Amino acid sequence: MAKAFDYTLDFEHTDFRRHPELYTVGRGEQGVLLVEPYKSEILPHWRFKTPEIAEESSEIIYRMFLEYKEADDFVGMDMARKFLQMGYTRARRYTNHKGGRKYSKENGKVLPYTNDPVKAEAAAIFKEKWFEAKEDADYLRMKQKHRALYENKA
Repeated sequence: MAKAFDYTLDFEHTDFRRHPELYTVGRGEQGVLLVEPYKSEILPHWRFKTPEIAEESSEIIYRMFLEYKEADDFVGMDMARKFLQMGYTRARRYTNHKGGRKYSKENGKVLPYTNDPVKAEAAAIFKEKWFEAKEDADYLRMKQKHRALYENKA
């Protein structure tokens, strides 16, 4: 079984490019806004307000995914994959809930469902790139290798 994402690490002072052995894939988008230097490299390009912006953003992030792959940097690849996934999930949240907030601040109840077609299109753009990344044969091989080396140890 793969190791759970470790939120106890000193993220502020850890360079995961230099210490990939400390990185855990985790589930979904875990750690996407914590793992450096990747967060600082990718986050400035992450946008989804309109389909045009989502297209440009997802292309840049996917290109970064390929650059990390070329550099044999699995952690970078996985972080780029996480940002693509987060582009999809956040755009979907804005599709479904105006303002992106699912729950009311006042009473904690689920806010009314909306269907913003612009945000839905932005989400679809990110989803396509996310699936391209997560199904990449080299990514899958490198993920398996990373987990075998660093995560599957007792």
